[in-house]
Amino acid sequence: MPVIVLAGFLGSGKTTLLNHLLHRGGGSRIGAIVNDFGAIEIDAMAVAGALGDSTVSLGNGCLCCAVDASELDVYLERLARPSAGIDVIVIEASGLAEPEELVRMVLASEHPRIVYGGLVEVVDAAEFDGTREKHPEIDRHLALADLVVVNKTDRAPDGERVFRVVRELAGRAAVVPATYGRVDPEFLFDRRPDEERVGQLSFDDLHEHDQHDKDHEDAGRRDHAGHLHSAYESLSFTSEVPLSPRRLMEFLDSRPEGLYRIKGYVDFGAHDRGNRYAVHAVGRFLRFYPEPWARAAGTGERRTQLVLIGSGIDTPALAKELEACEEDASHADEHSMWGVLRYVQDIPVEQEWSETVF
Repeated sequence: MPVIVLAGFLGSGKTTLLNHLLHRGGGSRIGAIVNDFGAIEIDAMAVAGALGDSTVSLGNGCLCCAVDASELDVYLERLARPSAGIDVIVIEASGLAEPEELVRMVLASEHPRIVYGGLVEVVDAAEFDGTREKHPEIDRHLALADLVVVNKTDRAPDGERVFRVVRELAGRAAVVPATYGRVDPEFLFDRRPDEERVGQLSFDDLHEHDQHDKDHEDAGRRDHAGHLHSAYESLSFTSEVPLSPRRLMEFLDSRPEGLYRIKGYVDFGAHDRGNRYAVHAVGRFLRFYPEPWARAAGTGERRTQLVLIGSGIDTPALAKELEACEEDASHADEHSMWGVLRYVQDIPVEQEWSETVF
């Protein structure tokens, strides 16, 4: 289950973006840990006053100062337990929180069912210059982010200039423009198919029954549909030929700016005939999960299936680079998997992962 850290200075639009995800998450259920560290299941947010009743007060609300990693695990456990039926967790940080510390807390989590889902930094395009002058640490925050959402572009008189400056400061992060926090949820997490949940009224159900609100949101989507779809590109890659572990790691180590997510399964052929490898990459974070082929019996023939999502990426060039990773070797080099195994969860290399992220 991915845990996404949503950060940004006060007034940048974090809550607006979160509310957009709640409305447009498809079949996915989002657990939220918000501001004063209230941990609730997504549907409770549709009921007026429910958020306040479920809030755990932590003084100034600065998550990075108020709790440590073990305490964060207590709140993650509430949301990650299977009975909660949640698919993704979003930590909406205080506008004064330190994003780097929050990310380190998630990476230090000992909960077996969660994985780091990326740092999303929200920028107010209309107030960017003034915010940066008062809080120069924003440059460092942008450099740490995996995805930067330049929000309120409709209110900024020189939005294109702000966008260019943010891209320079963000380094390898994907940077996308937005109005009213409208970012396609597929950029952040996999949306589950809608399904009936016995005994519960989902947020999607409540939203669907409010026809006036639905019509208003539909109009907004029409106005900005092209804007959203032009903000990112995706590449689907399938190969019946196994991939070389060394070549794939070279590809991953040199992945370009703007490539935000990589997900899917890899067949390493003779290098590990017993397992396929689920790959999860967000920004500069990378992890592999070996899974016995026997457990994946319903997936058909052995193959590699990957999806890459990013902003400003050259999808044809990336496809050629992945094709160059194909290698149908009959015998494996005994050292060939070392690069991959560095990023397998059971290997004790937390420090190396930390260095990969920062």
